[in-house]
Amino acid sequence: MNRKQLSLATATTATLLLATALTGCGQEGGAGGGTAAKPKDGRPAVCLVMKSLGNEFFQTMQKGAEAHAKKLGTLELKSSGIQNETDIDGQVAAINRCITEQADALVLAPADSRALVAPLGRAAKAGLRLVNIDVKLDDGALRSAGLEVPFVGPDNAEGARLSGDVLAKKLGKGGKVVVLEGNPGAANAAQRKEGFQKAAADGGLKVVESKTAHWETDEAYTVLSNMLTAHPDIQGVLSSNDSMTLGAVKAIGAAGKKGRIPIASFDNIEAVKPYLKDGSVVATVDQFAAKQAADGIDVALKLVKGEKSEAWVKTDVKVVTAADAG
Repeated sequence: MNRKQLSLATATTATLLLATALTGCGQEGGAGGGTAAKPKDGRPAVCLVMKSLGNEFFQTMQKGAEAHAKKLGTLELKSSGIQNETDIDGQVAAINRCITEQADALVLAPADSRALVAPLGRAAKAGLRLVNIDVKLDDGALRSAGLEVPFVGPDNAEGARLSGDVLAKKLGKGGKVVVLEGNPGAANAAQRKEGFQKAAADGGLKVVESKTAHWETDEAYTVLSNMLTAHPDIQGVLSSNDSMTLGAVKAIGAAGKKGRIPIASFDNIEAVKPYLKDGSVVATVDQFAAKQAADGIDVALKLVKGEKSEAWVKTDVKVVTAADAG
């Protein structure tokens, strides 16, 4: 092989390697990844874009959505999630894929209540029917974008209040508590904080600190560890989701206070049940992830058919305590 041939072979190999790398980077998380085209059998194509599939809640949501779609047999569902709870760019990329693949509808659990409105506007212009689940999109941002997107989801403030009430009754008036907040850009984070604060006020609890851990387990461990150092007399924790609660339980144990600082939580994932049973967690809230996704898909199918939807399709919440954990 002469020098010119060698140079050409090297360039060709490099091109192939680059193409392979780019293809790998283009794969999305969750089931149905890739670039499958819109189905040709007349069934509507529905994209479901969730938050972190590292969170058991959204794993349950995905399984429920897929089971519902299979049961209906009248749609093609493509579900995806992002790498972590704050990966807004990942959700934007997923929405763009739904547009490129000419989906008929998009069901979104947004990581941020404002930042996802602009890409949803592009999806609407491309003809996709839009449904918002789990985390309410910001009403002002929707109005500014000229969008009307039905919300399928729970009353997060009320759910948090009910969970916080259980902790307030356990601690009694004067109990000192801290709040672990969700992602500041997400409406449900603000709503759950509001619900916890209402429970604290009604029950006479004293909130000594409130700080975000962005829904993440490891961050919650660090945040609560620092809170326990700053406020060694903390008597309880109001945690805005079960993923953070797992980190909180670990932080309390590491501080040598296992079983002495109860937690009120939210989501009712399987991983939190042992802590309900041993009393580390006094309450959590089931917001029925699988049913929520199924309801969102049903609303999307209605919109595709040209039917109307309520502005808020309210889904259930239920307080779960040790008595319910089995």
